[in-house]
Parts: sequence; C-alpha cells; structure tokens
Amino acid sequence: MVDYIVVGGGPAACAAASRLSEDSGVSVTLFEQGPRDWNPYIHMPVTYFKTAKGQLLSRYTLQPQIHQGGITPEMVQGRVLGGGSSVNAMVYMRGCPEDYDHWGELGCDGWSYKDVLPYFKRAEDNERFSGEAHGQGGPLGVSDQRHTHYLTKAWLKACQENGINYNPDFNSGKQAGCGLYQVTMRDGLRCSAAVAYLNPARGRRNLRIETNSKVLRVLVENGRAVGVEYQQGNQRKVLRAEREVIVSAGAIGSPTLLLRSGIGPADHLRSVGVPVVHDLKGVGENLQDHVDMFLIYELTGPHSYDKYKKLHWQAWAGLQYALFRNGPVTSNICEGGLFWYGKDDDPLPNLQYHFLPGAGVEEGADSVPSGNGCTLNVYQTRPRSRGTIRLRDGNPNSAPLVDPNYLADPYDVECLAEGVRIGQEIMQQSALSKYVARSYRPLQPLNTLEDRMRFVRETAQGALHPSGACKMGTDDMAVVDPQFRVHGIEGLRVADTSIMPTLVSGNTNAPSMMLGERLSDFIRGRSIAGTGGK
Repeated sequence: MVDYIVVGGGPAACAAASRLSEDSGVSVTLFEQGPRDWNPYIHMPVTYFKTAKGQLLSRYTLQPQIHQGGITPEMVQGRVLGGGSSVNAMVYMRGCPEDYDHWGELGCDGWSYKDVLPYFKRAEDNERFSGEAHGQGGPLGVSDQRHTHYLTKAWLKACQENGINYNPDFNSGKQAGCGLYQVTMRDGLRCSAAVAYLNPARGRRNLRIETNSKVLRVLVENGRAVGVEYQQGNQRKVLRAEREVIVSAGAIGSPTLLLRSGIGPADHLRSVGVPVVHDLKGVGENLQDHVDMFLIYELTGPHSYDKYKKLHWQAWAGLQYALFRNGPVTSNICEGGLFWYGKDDDPLPNLQYHFLPGAGVEEGADSVPSGNGCTLNVYQTRPRSRGTIRLRDGNPNSAPLVDPNYLADPYDVECLAEGVRIGQEIMQQSALSKYVARSYRPLQPLNTLEDRMRFVRETAQGALHPSGACKMGTDDMAVVDPQFRVHGIEGLRVADTSIMPTLVSGNTNAPSMMLGERLSDFIRGRSIAGTGGK
C-alpha cells in the first residue's frame, strides 16, 4: 500500500508525483503504460520529427467524421514517460489570460488568470524573461531557440509586410502578432516533464515509478477510491492507496479509465457490460481539439532543413551539435509563430500559426517532389465543435470510441478558411519571393471563400490537443470540482487536459504542468500567495 497513486506519466502526472514526493512522510507510486524515456531521439530537439511519427505513441482510429465525408483519421497521444512532453515540438505556450478568466465564468472558482499565473511561474526557469509574467529557478527549462533558420526569419518579415506586428513574447498576456516561439529546452536538450520533474526526484525513496504498467481500472469501495488494478506483462496486480488515487492518463486515457472503472453515464456503461459504480453523465462528453491545416510550399532550392536528409549535411550538423551543442540539431523545427484574428468580431486572436522550414515533418503533412519545402500550419485556438469518448465494449484492453466531431460548428470552418487566406497572403510577400517556387498544398488557387471552406473540410485534421472529456465545474455535466475531485467519489481526482472546460488558446504542454503543480497544492492544503489554493 502507498499513500498516493498517480496513473499516467504525462506532464501533469510528472509534476504532481514530483511535488507530492517532496514530503518525505508520504509514499507515491506513478504508473506509465509506456517505456522509460531512454530513446535518444526524445532528447535531441530536431529529431522531434521522428518521435512525432514513431512508436512512442498510442494510436486511436477516430470514429467517422461526418462533417468531413466520413473519414476515419488517427489520433495519437504520447505513450512514454513524459507523455506528450517527450514527443512534441516543445513549444512553450500558456494560452491567453482570458482563457482562464472564462473558466471562472463557467463556475470554476479560483481559476482566473491571476490564480494560475503563480503556478506557471513556479514551474518555469526562463532563460531570458523575468518579471511579472515569468519565473526563474523552476524545474522546467524554457529557452530561446539556439538555432533559427534564415527561412523562418524571412517568414517573419513577410508577416510584417502583411501588416502584422512583431510580438517578442507570446506569454506576456498579449498574444497578437508574429514572433519566435520559446521552447522547453535546457542546454540544447529537450526538457520534458520527465526530465524536469522526475529526474531530480529519482533519488527519493518514497517515489516509485512503474513503466510498462497499464492501469486497467480504479478500485472503488463504499464510494471511495482505494487503489488500482494494473497489468505488467502477463500479470494482473492490485495496489491500494491509503489517501488518494490521481488519474492523469491524458485527455483520452483519463475518461476512458473512469468509464472502465464504472464511473460515467449509467446507460452507456450498462450497454457495454460494465458494472455501474457511479452514474456520472459528463464523463466522455465535451471532447475538444484544435484542428490543423497544412499549407505546403516547394522551394527554389535547398532553403530548409530538408537538405539535412543528405548524409553529409547530417554529419556536419551532428558534429556542430557534439562540439558546441548548437546548430540545426537544436531546432524544434516549429520555429516561427503567429496569433491573429479569424473573425472580425472576435476581440482576441483565434488563429495560431507554426512556420516549419521543412516539409513532411508531421503526420498528415506531405513532402514535396523536389525534396525542398516548407510548411505553414494553422489552427483555430477556440473551437466550438464538441465530441465524445465512449467504450467499445467491456474489455479493458479495447480501444475506446473517440469522436471529436471536427468541424461540426460552421464557425470553425469559416474561421479556418480565413486562416488559410491569411496564410497564403503571407507566403506571397516579397520577403519570401526568392525562396518559394510554388504552392504544393493546395495545388490549385483558392480564390473564393467556398474554395477555402472546401479545402478545410477535405484536409483538416486534429492538432493533437484533445481536452475536456472530464470537465471541471459544478454543473450537471461536470466530472471534477475546481480542486480536481471527482464528483461523488471520495479519494479520487483527475488532473490533466481532460479537465479543461474549454481549450486554451495554444499548445497544451505548459498548461498540463501547471495543472500538476496546482494539484499538489490542493492535496497538501497549500497555496501560493494571492491564489485560491485551499
């Protein structure tokens, strides 16, 4: 028996387990269904293109997307210690302050931006920024890019030629504008949640990390979570928790685990043969995700990282990295950023762009015939479409039925279509004219709104930022309260992006760690001055 069980090895789980184990009087066990983060491709920033497509992922075939002609694309989530923070593009982004203020308006008391900012700062060790918006000395290394490609700099000039302001810090509280992303790196290496939080804690005798261990269900007795049943190899085992079970298995994994444990909509659970432990109808509802669009261009020559596909260039970049810990190997590839307005009546930017000096980097993005290309990725930051997560059957090893219901709301399609128009305008500016030969995706001009909306429906895909299916709140569809406690079950909390009532405006890695930081204070009855910690 241990005091706390943490299910999952992603950003929130790593932060929570590390902070809880700071108290030498308690014992903590963390379960991760994937392996340790031994793979060297995890730690070299540029090899993100390998981890983003490799075997360190859980893959879910989505339900037919009825607003996209019934396609069944894949959703992937990190399946390795560190979770998404070990396989993502390392972009450090919190979202805008209004995202969190809106949570407060939805019934999540104590979740305004002023309440969460101290936890972002406590987690952060920023290389350049300090002051009111940024932190120093935290576990998470946040740095400027050690290497920025000249094509990215040309793209930033093109943005400015198109009338867009330069923004030196997207996390200052003002998102609008173009700029360079800060990244979760330290000394030229990826700083994942596992590196930031678990590595310094490995010497603690009260923290046990169990990898390659899949939790099958939470055990509930007399209305209280008392432990978990898990599988290691061919063996099924049980571990009991004296104090609490913390489910932090990710935006797909956490609602799925609750459902497998008999916690969720009673009618659905009965329909798949799972005994009802607690009827909680919001579990699996409110699923949200950003939607990606890729604009891909062929270049006039080797003006991108694509040239490093040739062995002699790889050798040169590897030598530079080995000797000086800089150069192309330190690039996260997603270098340039932009937040802008997709609807005239929205007071906040609702489009986010990533500029990649390369083509075919991410799943769903094509390479170009000449082998030299670049990619402009755009997604909508506050989607209105909502989907569901359901069980396929009563088998704990069966994949869930995941339906994000992409593009169900016409607003999302119109906003993305405007994002495509703006992106194409930027790519046509003079700063890029000597580098860009032609558009490869789309091949044909998109001259009308109808053309762009059709392109959105045909090519849009998930941005891999799912959230919301165990939403926080106090209404009838809420799964957890504002301190992450599952409604109706004692000793059980959920802490990861699944609890977000609405998506944040940006990448979800940093918010996940903030949630883990805050969870530990809720459990220990602590707070940072000026926040609603208790």
